[in-house]
Amino acid sequence: MNDAPIRVLVWGENRHERAEPHVAAIYPDGMHNAIRRGIEDRLGARASVSTATLDDPEHGLTEEVLAATDVLTWWGHAAHAEVSDEVVARVHRHVLSGMGLLVLHSGHWSKIFTRLMGTTCTLRWRSENDRELVWTVNPAHPIARGVPHPIVIPAQEMYGEQFDIPTPDELIFISSFTGGEVFRSGCTFRRGNGRIFYFSPGDQDYPVYHHPDVLQVISNGVEWAAGDPARRALPTLLRYETGDFFNGHDYRGAMPDQETEAR
Repeated sequence: MNDAPIRVLVWGENRHERAEPHVAAIYPDGMHNAIRRGIEDRLGARASVSTATLDDPEHGLTEEVLAATDVLTWWGHAAHAEVSDEVVARVHRHVLSGMGLLVLHSGHWSKIFTRLMGTTCTLRWRSENDRELVWTVNPAHPIARGVPHPIVIPAQEMYGEQFDIPTPDELIFISSFTGGEVFRSGCTFRRGNGRIFYFSPGDQDYPVYHHPDVLQVISNGVEWAAGDPARRALPTLLRYETGDFFNGHDYRGAMPDQETEAR
């Protein structure tokens, strides 16, 4: 059994907190640090948590950093377009290789989530100080461990259906709002060797990342999404021979283009 702590990287855009005084008053050192503290408080020695932000070199998501990350949490909103396509491709490769990914709130429209989902990931929304009730529909799932039914979030932005995502592998939470809307607010997906958890509560205008039950869900999600570092690899197509059907070998990709090879 691997007793090493889960290596968690909390990634945050960190733009609203620096540009908007009311957001800075709620999160004086950024939403990413509020999330970091929540995970540290709940997982303790079971996790080693660090942070990175959009304005760090390479957004703090270098090859070396990602190779040393078991679970990446992602919060973005105002600056999705500023995320480098090269970095998105790098994160995508690491998720397919087995790195866990938690996509939070408006990260539904991030380049990495839309690429992994293959859809627009659009939804209905209203920013009017709604009350959100987060209902557990899969209480046996480890991500739902230790959270009340429902989680009551007194003030939050409304996200509503239709949410243009593929059918989730598992639906854990649905939310209801004061306008009558419902939303698939906690969903899991598997892509390649990686596990993905999307959890919607967390608009920057409200203190949602100080809510103990929201932080419990995120911490549970980190534990669920963590892969086995010893098995980190992209799914690979190999040939398996009769008589040696346990060991794949000798696949180097498609045949080279003859015109290109002749040049």
